[in-house]
Amino acid sequence: MTSRANVNGEHNLRPPPNHHHHPHSQHHSHYQSPSYSPSSASFKGCCCCLFLLFSFLALLVLAVVLIIVLAVKPKKPQFDLQQVGVQYMGITANPSSTVAGSPPTPTSASLSLNIKMLFTAVNPNKVGIKYGESRFTVMYRGIPLGKGVVPGFYQPAHSVRQVETTVAVDRANLLQADAADLIKDASLNDRVELRILGEVGAKIRVLDFTSPGVQVSVDCAIVISPRKQSLTYKQCGFDGLSV
Repeated sequence: MTSRANVNGEHNLRPPPNHHHHPHSQHHSHYQSPSYSPSSASFKGCCCCLFLLFSFLALLVLAVVLIIVLAVKPKKPQFDLQQVGVQYMGITANPSSTVAGSPPTPTSASLSLNIKMLFTAVNPNKVGIKYGESRFTVMYRGIPLGKGVVPGFYQPAHSVRQVETTVAVDRANLLQADAADLIKDASLNDRVELRILGEVGAKIRVLDFTSPGVQVSVDCAIVISPRKQSLTYKQCGFDGLSV
C-alpha cells in the first residue's frame, strides 16, 4: 500500500510534461509566422485591377487615335516665304591703315538691315493644324545676322493663312574677308545675297487629340539690291523640294 501510495503520490506530484511550456511555444510561434492578412490580399487585388483598367483605357485611346489618323490620312503642311520687303539696308566700312599708293582694305564692316517677311501657311488636311512658335535666321555667307519670330497659331482645315515677321539687324559686325565681300557685292554688283533658314513645328489636331510634332523646314535664298532697297531674287526650298 505504501509503495502504491508513493507511486501514486509521485505520479500526482509530477508535473505534466511541457505543461507550462507548450502554450508559450504556441504563442511564440504565432508571432514568428503571422498568418495571411485578408486586408493585404484585397489591397493587392485592388491595385492589380486598377493597373489592368488603366492599361485597357490607354490601349483603347491609342486604338481610337490610330483609327482617326488612318481615316484622316494627314499630310505635311506647307510653309512658304511669299514676299520679302526691304525696309532698310545700310553698310558701314571701317578701313584700315593703308600703304601709300594702295587702296584701303576694310578690316571690318557693320551691316544694318530691316526686312519684313510674309509667309503663307497652307493646310491641305481635313483637320486643323496647331503651329508652335517658329524662328527664322537670316544669314550672310554662313554668318547669322538676325532672327525673326512667328508666334504660334491654329489653322483650320483646308485653309490658307498669311503670317509675317520682321528681322531687324543693328550694326552686325563682319570680319575682314566677309566685310570685303559685302562691300564688293553692295557697291560693285548691287546685290547682297542672304539666306533664310527656319524650322516650323506643327501638330495635327483631331477632336481633342494632338498628333506628335511634324517639322517643316524652310530654306530660302534671297538677293537684295542696296541701291533700290528692294528684293530682286527669291528661291525657296520646302523640306528639300523646290517650290
